[in-house]
Amino acid sequence: MKTARLRLRTIVRDDALRIAALAGDWDVASMTGRIPFPYSEEAAHQWVDGVTDQEEVFGIELDGDLIGICGFTLDDDGDAELGYWIGKPYWGRGYATEAARAVMAYGFSKAGIRRFTCKHLAGNDASARVIKKLGFRFTGAATGWCEARQCELPALAYERRRPWTMAIRARAS
Repeated sequence: MKTARLRLRTIVRDDALRIAALAGDWDVASMTGRIPFPYSEEAAHQWVDGVTDQEEVFGIELDGDLIGICGFTLDDDGDAELGYWIGKPYWGRGYATEAARAVMAYGFSKAGIRRFTCKHLAGNDASARVIKKLGFRFTGAATGWCEARQCELPALAYERRRPWTMAIRARAS
């Protein structure tokens, strides 16, 4: 997939070193659910190799360089949980919003997702801004596991339903 500035592509084993370097930054890992700290290249290899059929994961490229990851995990009800992270050198430029918008459009139109859910850890104001720009609706307080911190933390939960115009097009196809 391509956006105005980014290319979203399948992740490969060769991405592990770059993933470990970017996601292994404490400021990134400490605000995610699944990224350990420290994050080794071996752990990144294990993660890439462990992506399941229930997950759609895309590497986010800017000018040929991997800058983050965006994707979703499907559940049995036709819903999916959205997740993303951007390497710290690329923060504050709208890349997470741009990539997540493309991934959600793909999910709604090609993967048949009815509803996206997501959450961010309390205090992650940057992720809250991304989620707001993507049109999510706040659904309530929650908790979320943080692998880097090895604990459950307060979080905020959101949802975004497939636009009804996409649902009509999906039935017509």
